[in-house]
Amino acid sequence: LQSPEVEVCTKTAINSCSDCIKSGAYCGWCKQLNFTKPGEQEAARCDTQAALKERGCMEEDIISPKNVFFNVKNSTLSKNTDTTDDPIQLQPQEVYLKLRPGLSKTFRINFQRIEGYPVDLYYLMDLSYSMEDDLRSIKSLGNQLFEALQGITKKGRIGFGSFVDKTVLPFTNTNPEKLKKPCAEKEQFCQPAFGYRHVLSMTADKATFQKEVNKQNISGNLDSPEGTLDAIMQAAVCGDRIGWRNSSTRIIVLTTDDGFHMAGDGKLAGILEPNDEKCYLENKIYSKSSEMDYPSVGQVATQLENNNIQPIFAVTKNMEGVYRKLSEMIPKSEVGVLSEDSRNVVELIKAAYNRLSSKVTVTHDSLPDNVKVTYTPKCPNGGGSGGDTGVCDNVGVGMMVSFDVTVTAKECLDRNISFTIGPLGIKDKLKVSVSTRCECECDDPQTDAHPYCNRQGKVNCGMCSCKDTFVGQKCECSIKGKDVSSLKAACQKDNGTECEGRGDCVCGVCQCHAIPGGLAYYGTHCECENESCEKYKNQLCGGNGKCICKNCVCDPEYEGPACQCKKSDEQCRSDQSVCNGRGTCQCNQCKCIEGYQRPFCKFCPHTFKKCIECLGFQTGPFSKNCSEACKSIHKFEMVDTLPPGKPCDVRDVENCRVFFTTFQLVGEDNYTTNKVCMFIHVHHTECPELPNIYGIIGGSIAGVALIGLLILLLIKGIIYMNDLKEFRRFENEKKKAKWTDVTNPLFQNATTTVANPTFTGE
Repeated sequence: LQSPEVEVCTKTAINSCSDCIKSGAYCGWCKQLNFTKPGEQEAARCDTQAALKERGCMEEDIISPKNVFFNVKNSTLSKNTDTTDDPIQLQPQEVYLKLRPGLSKTFRINFQRIEGYPVDLYYLMDLSYSMEDDLRSIKSLGNQLFEALQGITKKGRIGFGSFVDKTVLPFTNTNPEKLKKPCAEKEQFCQPAFGYRHVLSMTADKATFQKEVNKQNISGNLDSPEGTLDAIMQAAVCGDRIGWRNSSTRIIVLTTDDGFHMAGDGKLAGILEPNDEKCYLENKIYSKSSEMDYPSVGQVATQLENNNIQPIFAVTKNMEGVYRKLSEMIPKSEVGVLSEDSRNVVELIKAAYNRLSSKVTVTHDSLPDNVKVTYTPKCPNGGGSGGDTGVCDNVGVGMMVSFDVTVTAKECLDRNISFTIGPLGIKDKLKVSVSTRCECECDDPQTDAHPYCNRQGKVNCGMCSCKDTFVGQKCECSIKGKDVSSLKAACQKDNGTECEGRGDCVCGVCQCHAIPGGLAYYGTHCECENESCEKYKNQLCGGNGKCICKNCVCDPEYEGPACQCKKSDEQCRSDQSVCNGRGTCQCNQCKCIEGYQRPFCKFCPHTFKKCIECLGFQTGPFSKNCSEACKSIHKFEMVDTLPPGKPCDVRDVENCRVFFTTFQLVGEDNYTTNKVCMFIHVHHTECPELPNIYGIIGGSIAGVALIGLLILLLIKGIIYMNDLKEFRRFENEKKKAKWTDVTNPLFQNATTTVANPTFTGE
């Protein structure tokens, strides 16, 4: 079970009742006078209905618009087609919704399949040369096809069209003779090449259909794919030529044994103009076949849906996979497999029609981004699927199916919109008109001098709308002769926000808002409050002081930003002095001045590095006035060995490490120093050696040369291996060659033999 939706009012910038209504589906506005407390902004009038009631707003004073639903047209569903030529299968036919943004409205639609509903069937046949036996079959199956249609409905009609491909290279041989007869030479009955031809408009006359089909002959083209999508497009958009009825189930039966060209293929023939989805039938021939590109699958799917046409693809086994993929992209379509000579086409059409008609798919046309429609099916046999479309399967004749339609406007609409809902492939549509409720209807007193507004304004949904020379929550401030900007500036502190965003500026004085819990902001610009001080152990000011204007004022025995420290210097004392005179004791810990180290600010100050350089080595920035700059050093000795203890170290201007120890007297800059410079004893080990510039340059050049040589050797090796491979292949082929000695028939021997006619051989 789904839990009920929690009503939440997410308030944003609220300055009026209209702003409140737009901010959330469950926001309400209290128009009750004197509802806001002193210091509260008018935005406090905006909240959920439950919260407003809890705060004392009367129910009749709460403005929270609901969705409005009007059934504009709701005619009764038809049971059959005997009493009318325009039966009704969908109910209702028109509704009007006035929606609160974010608040959904659900209503129900019903659909009932009518017995004997008219059917228009258009037989669209591929007449390329490979369909010769299929054409013979359809010529002999005309009667069976009509009988099958009569079995579905007594108001059935049938039409016929044929197609091959565009009559341009590389799709068709453009040799004049081949255009006249694109079939094989032995074929006696062959019609000239063509793209799409509409042969017969919808008719209920069986003899007429049989006569026109018998006239048809095969044709031909060069490549395997056909101009299938061209033909479907023209059959869909040329409704008046085809003869589609307004109230009928429209079906195209497409028979072919090959694939199809699509948008972009026309570029192979230099055709760059895209298909514009319009009708171009002249003398029943598609006149723009050689001038306009093939349509895309999306274009075909759109026109089939817009014209409520359901295609049945009757294809050979080798093309089944291709057309099943196509069927997935075309809603309300079916695929059937033809036998080798199309003898099973009648049974195929009957089965496909039953599958199409028993599946009811409800959807809608295009919507703006801020409107959403979803469906929940109520199928008689259970099951079905919902979401952006609603689907019920196995719906028989006379059965009624229902769908709950939920419409949501996510935000306010600039204008009224309309869209249609209906089953795919069915003419019947429901028109839905939608507008939004984003304004408040407060029924205010019609007076410009309301007492609540100090008679200087009128009431608008519980708020005062003041006259031009008055401002304030209740129009209590006269600004006549005053500069409004200067009054506002008096309420602004450094950041330019009036009253820090925590109060209202009334006549140049901040009236601070209340804080939940009974407290309030205070200060000249409402900058103070006593709830935002630092906490210690989850207590304001550690429980050892008071929070005053966001700062802790500690009790006498405590200190620290959160009054977390007792005033004591026990752990800061060393040799009876606090931090050796080189820092302050804060929270019972030394905070040393720069250069000294905790815990007692005693060890290793590096601040006298410059003195070490000038006193020990006469270098550094103090070298010219060393005695004056370093007069606080009472004793300075250069020693070979440092006294016991961990030495300090610094680096001099030559980047050498200088080790030293200090004995410091109490005070900030009062010490003695013992130093040893490794310049005297271990200069070569402690001073970094200069880099070998020549070695680095030479090594870099040698490295680059070595890498280049290796690359050349690698390339040479690859070339050599490739040549060796080719040479071995040549040798192998040479061994396999078999040569035969044959005399050149054009060769004449240079020697001529002449026989003596008188010679007898004796």
